[in-house]
Amino acid sequence: MVNCHVSTVKNKSVNCKWICTCRCHSKRFYATSHIRPFRHTHIHPETNMHIHTPMTQHREQFRGSVFCSRILRPTGTVVCPLRFKWEGEARELAICSYTLSINAFDYNCHVDLIKLLKQEGELLRLRKARQKMSELFPLTEGPDIWLEYAQYSIGGMGSPGGIDKVRSIFERAVTAVGLHMTKGQTVWEAYREFENAILSTLERIHTLFRRQLAIPLMDMEATYAEYEEWSEQGVSEMVKHQYKKALQQMEKCKPFEESLLAAEPPKLAEYQTYIDFELKEGDPARVQITFERTLGENCLVPDMWAKYTTYLDRQLKIKDMVLSTHERAVRNCPWTMGLWKSYVLALERHGADHQTVSDVFEKALNAGFIQATDYVEIWQAYLDYLRRRVDFKSSKELEELRGAFSRSLDYMKQDVEERFGESGDPSCIIMQIWARIEALHCKNMQKARELWDIIMTKGNAKYANMWLEYYNLERSYGDPVHCRKALHRAVQCTSDYPEHVCEVLLTFERVEGSLEDWDLAVQKTETRLNRVNEQRAKVAVKEANMARQEDDRADHRRKAKSDKKSQKKVQKGTRAGEKRRAEQDDYHNEWNEDSEEYMETETGLFGRNAPPGYKPAPPGTKKAQQGVADPAQRQNDDKPELRNDKSSVFISNLAYTLEEPDAKLRTLFETCGPIKQIRPVFSNKGNFKGYGYVQFESPVCVPEALKLDRREVEGRPMFVSPCVDKNKNPDFKVFKYETAMEKQKIFISGLPFSCTKEQLEELCKSHGTIKEVRLVTYRSGKPKGLAYVEFADEAQASQAVLKMDGIDVEGNKISVAISNPPRRNMMDRPGSSRFTSDLMPRQTYGSRGRGRTQLSLLPRSLHRHSAPAGKVENGTAAEQAAATASAPANAAGETKPLSNSDFARMLLSK
Repeated sequence: MVNCHVSTVKNKSVNCKWICTCRCHSKRFYATSHIRPFRHTHIHPETNMHIHTPMTQHREQFRGSVFCSRILRPTGTVVCPLRFKWEGEARELAICSYTLSINAFDYNCHVDLIKLLKQEGELLRLRKARQKMSELFPLTEGPDIWLEYAQYSIGGMGSPGGIDKVRSIFERAVTAVGLHMTKGQTVWEAYREFENAILSTLERIHTLFRRQLAIPLMDMEATYAEYEEWSEQGVSEMVKHQYKKALQQMEKCKPFEESLLAAEPPKLAEYQTYIDFELKEGDPARVQITFERTLGENCLVPDMWAKYTTYLDRQLKIKDMVLSTHERAVRNCPWTMGLWKSYVLALERHGADHQTVSDVFEKALNAGFIQATDYVEIWQAYLDYLRRRVDFKSSKELEELRGAFSRSLDYMKQDVEERFGESGDPSCIIMQIWARIEALHCKNMQKARELWDIIMTKGNAKYANMWLEYYNLERSYGDPVHCRKALHRAVQCTSDYPEHVCEVLLTFERVEGSLEDWDLAVQKTETRLNRVNEQRAKVAVKEANMARQEDDRADHRRKAKSDKKSQKKVQKGTRAGEKRRAEQDDYHNEWNEDSEEYMETETGLFGRNAPPGYKPAPPGTKKAQQGVADPAQRQNDDKPELRNDKSSVFISNLAYTLEEPDAKLRTLFETCGPIKQIRPVFSNKGNFKGYGYVQFESPVCVPEALKLDRREVEGRPMFVSPCVDKNKNPDFKVFKYETAMEKQKIFISGLPFSCTKEQLEELCKSHGTIKEVRLVTYRSGKPKGLAYVEFADEAQASQAVLKMDGIDVEGNKISVAISNPPRRNMMDRPGSSRFTSDLMPRQTYGSRGRGRTQLSLLPRSLHRHSAPAGKVENGTAAEQAAATASAPANAAGETKPLSNSDFARMLLSK
């Protein structure tokens, strides 16, 4: 939060006002005082919001200061309420109350507010908060709640009509949850005990037994045995037949119930499998109870509500059941636009009155959607409803429809664009629909043309498809004059497909126009196409120049690399005591020139390969071993049938100190399939370079080998990737993670290095269903303190950002945001060109270029002169660099801290 001070000065007026000046806004406003002491109200000039704040002294002695804090709305708008600078529970209560005043459908904020009020012991406010939440979010009607309700109603059965009332409650309970396979039996048993207690007729109890035994329930064998013992006349054949049928159904459902008992919450996968099974069985009552059980434990999962309401809309079509379920869905998940849209359609489908539909739509606008496009879609659904109820022969409904269209455009401009920074409707679909309605039903082409003029001024005039939409509208409901005018404007404005627009204009003139019209159209299209071709030619020349420059840079880099190698060879040959060895090496390299070429081709961009099975040897015997063993192995490796990239994988990021990498890789990958050969890569000195190749007998083993990616090998994550020659496939993508925005995934930074994947999952699971947790590490396997957590949907990720950002984890304050990685550099792509980096000014080096070790020769303190002066705390950058350079060094090579005398000498030297 960014705090800005607000000064207050008492005004000696009757109303006891305080004149306040907000320094960050440069505005003066009044903060009026209540008659009650120890309370004070501040009225913000922009939001007109009243903030009640406690005072520690009487208002006559008030000399405090207030602070203006920027608080982020859940929808993205930043507002600026005033509050006192208090901490602890009082501060959290104020934030929760303010958040709910903006978005009353914030479920987690309701929970937090109730928890805080309970801790503070404010019973009156706690009761109001619970009542407010119950009005917005309904309780789940599970078996336990129905049983408690029925038992509570038994206490009033002594009143007139009490027994019938209790019996009706039990009937509603068995209808609602009597099919619950694991808990429904308790409701049936309570119902029978009630009938036994009031000494009902035997026939009524017989009926309850028969109804229960016809339903598949867990432990129904005990119920059947109890019925056999209780019934004096025995069990009838019809009851036995129904019982056996229910028992068979129970055996089918038993595996699903057992999987639910063994699973951990939220059990969405298990419930989804159960629902699919019941949908195939086709029993509507069992499908309904399964959905209800699922939503009882997952009432905040929008997708499950959408599946349930869709099933009711298309299969059962019972008005009361359908509408009540839609209402529960939007109350539990108000942030989901699709549920509100389905609710509006269901109300229209079942003949609800217009006021009810309008009220539901108004609630949807205040639900706090997370995307600008959601508001566009809900407006489209409501406008479609209004259009369907319009009798275009009457003016009342038509004027209401036009008013709704006008209001929707104002809402998009004033609310949606200010909140999200985008319109949500860049193609102006709502205005297009309005224009078609005016042209088709109202025969008002003048209004349609006005709307299309507005559409084109909103940045759509450069698109050919928008002009063709307008042309088709004029073609259907307008006249040839306006058709021709629209096409001429399209030829001048279109920038994406001008040829297509020109062709449409010429076709139109062939059918409708005169010779003068044809000549004018030909002239305009030729002029436009010539201009377009000139622009395209300039772009092509520019691209060709860039490509040629890139080729020149590549040639320059290759030449610099060869010069560097030749200079290294010269330096190596002039070393004292190694002249003879250099001559032997030159002779050996000249003799084995073909093998060097082969190894460069084999490994591509990754370096040179050593023969399979090669082991480091003592320096004295290495050359002799190479001279004997290499040719035989090289003959086998040169055979094309022994090299198959499709059945190979590339292994990297292994430790250089890995002993016997051949045997180690064989042990790791032999479970993936038969291995044909293993090729670890060694340097010219015989040291393992940390990467290699594993080739299998069949390509089907490669997917199994890729599953071992990131497997830890001696403390480092091993990278496993497909074996691809990047010289031939420069666009091959090695980075397997998404680089664009992922709204269902959050990015967490500032984590302690000791945080594990299990601890992070435990921290995040309270905010939604977690699909994947990934901790980011260095190549060495050490953690970076960063992580990505993927949730089931965007709403859960948004709630996690709001709740987790800024919390402490083992003493570290973490930062949480929606995953939106920065755009990767072109150099990150294998085989890509370096034109992006070449756009920046480059430093000119000598013929050898910039050596790898030249940077380390420059003292680190001398790099500070490039930093801005404002970033240095003690003096300017140049002064600090000079001070560091002149400071005496200790034995370890580190600079000593400057003393007072050192600073005095520096000052006098100036």
